[in-house]
Amino acid sequence: MWIGIDDTDSPAGMCTTYLGAVLVQRLARKGLRIVGTRLVRLNPNVIHKTRGNAAIAIEAGGDPETAFALATACVEELAEFDDEKTNPGVVVASIRPPPEFYYAALRDYCTVDEAVAVLEAAGALYRGYKNRRGLIGATAAIASDFLDLTYELLAYRKRPAWGTPRQVDAASLFRAEEETYPHTWDTVDRENGVVVGVPHTPDPVLFGIRGESPAWVREARAYVRSEEPACEQVYATNQGTDAHLIPGSIATLREGRSYLVRGTVAEAAATGPGGHVSFLLEDCGVDLRCMAYEPTKGFRDVVRALVPGDVVAAAGSYKGGSLNLEKLGIARLADAARIRPPICPACGKRMTSAGTGKGYKCRVCGERSRKPETERIERQIEPGWYEVPPTARRHLARPLVRGVPVWEENVLQSGRECDPSSIASIE
Repeated sequence: MWIGIDDTDSPAGMCTTYLGAVLVQRLARKGLRIVGTRLVRLNPNVIHKTRGNAAIAIEAGGDPETAFALATACVEELAEFDDEKTNPGVVVASIRPPPEFYYAALRDYCTVDEAVAVLEAAGALYRGYKNRRGLIGATAAIASDFLDLTYELLAYRKRPAWGTPRQVDAASLFRAEEETYPHTWDTVDRENGVVVGVPHTPDPVLFGIRGESPAWVREARAYVRSEEPACEQVYATNQGTDAHLIPGSIATLREGRSYLVRGTVAEAAATGPGGHVSFLLEDCGVDLRCMAYEPTKGFRDVVRALVPGDVVAAAGSYKGGSLNLEKLGIARLADAARIRPPICPACGKRMTSAGTGKGYKCRVCGERSRKPETERIERQIEPGWYEVPPTARRHLARPLVRGVPVWEENVLQSGRECDPSSIASIE
């Protein structure tokens, strides 16, 4: 059977993955066999999410009624019911719902009624609290279809420590990454000297380590020195897989979805207030503003180095009429040149413009020229893929250390669009 839970936390505390870890222990104590655990990230653009829009799924053997009673009791004990935005959902199903519901919740939007219809068709046990919105994520979690997956080890704090500063030795986290990279990633941001795997929110999470297998995240965890955790749990997850991305075209983007689009740079990048950088991408006569926000740090230098005529693929969330960049692929660089008035051959001084369409004139000796001086500029970037730093990476975004999926490289190199409904089978 599959147990799904969602929407139990709030910005003020709790974490659905912690509740899942507690439930795993309680299920085991009741004699139910734990087969697997999943941390399932869904559409990162949903406005109703609390933080990372994560749901959990537990595969177990045993009596569904017992599992349902334990799960609902766990939610009723631990969920942040006082927050108006927290609306938990609990589901237990002996038959997994179709994966189409998972993909819809991952890349689009679903309603509570749609989730209930799926649960009814599967003969599932379910309970939604308050406005029942958590049933969407709980249903998507048990319907999840991981064609690509990673793992995360999460350590949790003892209850008396919740809300107090975390005691985790930063140097040990850098050591953990040094010893296990590229098999683990995003524990720290080495370029910016920042710890990534320790949250700053008042929830039960002590630290997290992401990697390619349970063995590797446990290997990294062995280097970490911290306060004594209450418990730990390893989840299989769709984090770091780009499962949220839809191949699309600039002319057909829809608000609140995440895309990979290809086009030609139409306007050089500009830095605006707050250090945010933007440029225009064009395809078939339609422009799209692409944004690299200040938290993306050095990634903005790549964006600033683009010039009109560069052919690129841009990945990110489409919100408010712009694409918020998660990574960028460069297929072809345009020739860049600096055009200036020529040097006067007679006196060696640089000429100035003689007026629109009149060429150039030396203000010293009067010599004239029709041709400007053209200097080829050596580009500071090369074709290939570039990504935001770990500090700015979204949970679902696939780090380049994991490689680039074939379908993404195809979009970059050929511009060939894929059918979004078949993206799950592209690789």
